[in-house]
Amino acid sequence: MKPNNISITEKIGYGLGDTASNLIFQTVMLFLSYFYTDVFGLSAAAVGTMFLVVRLFDGITDPLMGYLTDKLNSVHGKFRPYLVWMAIPFVIACWLTFTTPNWLPWQKLVYAYLTYALLMLIYTAINIPYCALGGVITQDPQQRISLQSYRFTLAMIGGLLVTSCTLPMVEFFGAGEPKQGYQLTMLTMGLIGCLLFFACFKLTRERIHPPRNQQLKLSQSLGALWRNDQWRVISILCFVVLIAMVIRNTVALYYVNYYLQLPSLATQFITLGMIGAIAGSFIAQYLCLRWCKIRCYMIANALAGCVCIGSFFISTNDWVTAIVAHFSVSFLLQVATPLLWSMMADVVDYGEYQSGKRITGLIYSANLFFLKLGMAIGGAFAAWSLAFVNYQAGQPQSGETLLGINLLFTAIPGVILIASAAVLIFYRLDRSAMENIKLAAKQSNVSPELTNTAAQ
Repeated sequence: MKPNNISITEKIGYGLGDTASNLIFQTVMLFLSYFYTDVFGLSAAAVGTMFLVVRLFDGITDPLMGYLTDKLNSVHGKFRPYLVWMAIPFVIACWLTFTTPNWLPWQKLVYAYLTYALLMLIYTAINIPYCALGGVITQDPQQRISLQSYRFTLAMIGGLLVTSCTLPMVEFFGAGEPKQGYQLTMLTMGLIGCLLFFACFKLTRERIHPPRNQQLKLSQSLGALWRNDQWRVISILCFVVLIAMVIRNTVALYYVNYYLQLPSLATQFITLGMIGAIAGSFIAQYLCLRWCKIRCYMIANALAGCVCIGSFFISTNDWVTAIVAHFSVSFLLQVATPLLWSMMADVVDYGEYQSGKRITGLIYSANLFFLKLGMAIGGAFAAWSLAFVNYQAGQPQSGETLLGINLLFTAIPGVILIASAAVLIFYRLDRSAMENIKLAAKQSNVSPELTNTAAQ
C-alpha cells in the first residue's frame, strides 16, 4: 500500500456511514412528500410550507453543530463519537416521522411539523460530523476523490435498498394499510442504519488535526469562514444543485404514477435510476485520474441538465425512453457528487492556509446548510407547484396537472443543473493549487506569498 493510500476496508467503512444516512435521506427525497399528501393526509401546499419553514432553522443548528464538533476533543477524535451518540435517537426520529396519528387535521399538521423538525435536527447532529470526517481521513487529493467515490457508491446502494424495498416493505408490513406499513418500514430502515453507523465508527480513523493549541471563538471561526472565497463558491454550488435534484426527486413518484400512468412500475423506475447512480459514483474516481475533477464536474452536470430538458418531450406512453433518460441523469449526477465532496475537503485545507485556522466542522456544516436550504426550497417549490397546477391526491389528473408534473421532473431541474455547472467558473482549487497548498503544509513557516500563490 502506498504511503498516501488508505485501505479499501476504511473506504468501505466510511461509505457505510452514508449507506446509513441514505436509508433516510433518499426516503425523505423520494417518498416523504408522497407520504404526507397521499397517506398522512396533508395538502400539497401545507407540505411545501412545512419543508421550507423547518429547514430555515438549519441556519442556526448547522453552524452551531459544526462549531461544536470543532471544539470537541476526545480519545476517538472530533467527529467519530457523534456516529455512536446519535445513532439510536436517529432511529426513534425516523419512526416518529413516518407514524400517522388518528388525530384532528390541525393536530396532525402540528405533529408533522414537530416530528419532521426532530428528524432534521438529529440528521444534522449525525450527518455534519460524518461528512466532516471525510475531510480528516486523508489529505491526498486523489485519495479524497477515491474515498468519496466509495462513499457515494455505498450511499447509492443504500438508496437502492430504499427504492427497491420501500414500497414492497410497506405492502408487507401494512397488509393493505399504508399507515402501518410506512411506520414499520422506517423503523426497520432506522435500525439497519444504526448498525451501519456503529460500523463506520469502528472502521475509520481521524488523521488530520488542527494546529496545536488552536483556540476557537465562534466569532473568529465565522470570520475565517467568510474570508474563504472558495467556500462561498462551493456553498452556492451546493444550494443550486440541490434545488434541481430535490425538485426532480420529489415529483418522481407523481411522474411515474400519473404522467406515465404506470404505478406498477414505480419501484422499477426509481430503482433503475439508483443503479445508474451507483455506476456514476464508482466511475468518478477513475475519470479524475485522467481529467481535472473541476472540468469533469462541469461536464457531468451540464450533460445531466441537457438530458433533463430533452426528457420533457418524452410522450406519456414512451416508458422505455423515460427509464433510459432517468438512468442517464442519475448516472451523470452521481459522477459529479463525489467530486463536489472532495472539493469541500480541499476548501478546508485552503482555508487553513489562508487564515491559520482549521475549521473542518464549521465549513462542512456551512456547506450542508446551503445544501439543506436548497433541499428546502426545492421541496417547497415542487409541492407548491403541484398545488398550483391543481394536483388532487389519488385522483385522475387534468392536462394542466400532467404538464406541471412533466415540467417539474424534466425541464425545470435541467435548466438549473446547467446553471450549476457555470458556478464552477469561479472555483480555483485545481490539482496544481492543492499540491502547492500541500507543500506549504510541510513547511514550518507558511508565507502569505506561498498561500496566495496556491490559490491562483
